[in-house]
Amino acid sequence: MTDSIVIIPTYKEKENIEKIIRKVFSLSKEFHILIIEDNSPDGTADIVRKLMIEFSEKLFMEERKGKLGLGTAYIHGFKWALKHTYQFIFEMDADFSHNPDDLLRLYNACAVKGGDVAIGSRYINGVNVVNWPMGRVLMSYYASAYVRFITRMKIRDTTAGFKCYKREVLETIDLNKVKFTGYAFQIEMKFTAWKLGFKIIEVPIIFTDRTEGQSKMSKGIFKEAVLGVLSLKLKSFFRKYKRVSVVNN
Repeated sequence: MTDSIVIIPTYKEKENIEKIIRKVFSLSKEFHILIIEDNSPDGTADIVRKLMIEFSEKLFMEERKGKLGLGTAYIHGFKWALKHTYQFIFEMDADFSHNPDDLLRLYNACAVKGGDVAIGSRYINGVNVVNWPMGRVLMSYYASAYVRFITRMKIRDTTAGFKCYKREVLETIDLNKVKFTGYAFQIEMKFTAWKLGFKIIEVPIIFTDRTEGQSKMSKGIFKEAVLGVLSLKLKSFFRKYKRVSVVNN
């Protein structure tokens, strides 16, 4: 039984899903995988079901009725993982924009270097993004800078979605009170962990935009992140952050 599980939300990922699953299972360290499938019309779930026979007790899938938001997908996955014995819980995209080889480095940052949260950071060593148009690079980079300015977090890549959490972090955060469902969810989780005093380590990665399948990114997603961080910061003035380890059911 491994101590680590990788949560991968999917919607219309038939071109990528088998390849990403096989790649994760080929790594030198054993990881389990939990797919959060949002009723893809392209047969993504069918591909996963077939692979679950091959990778019994290592590959799991939770199916939902439709697209309910990235944040709710991860919250669903976090709660599932907390009901099991996993000590390190990862977020990763299905489209290879996150290199599965970097799972080992994120794990090392938490398991060996003492991090509570490890972030695969695009901006800790300059700008490490491949295949993005310059406008999108600038929008992402300056959105992250804006979040740092508002929140005062010392995190270079505040919107990153490639992460490892120690179990204690997800037990301590009240997952039922996480507000945002889009990419602002990523900011909210980092901000809450930071306010609770958890140690956050950024691990430099190279982010490569998808080559197959359809991108889920939009200007609306960035708008939610930019506006959402204001309300997040304002509400923090009226909230007490306490380190009380309680599993959220």
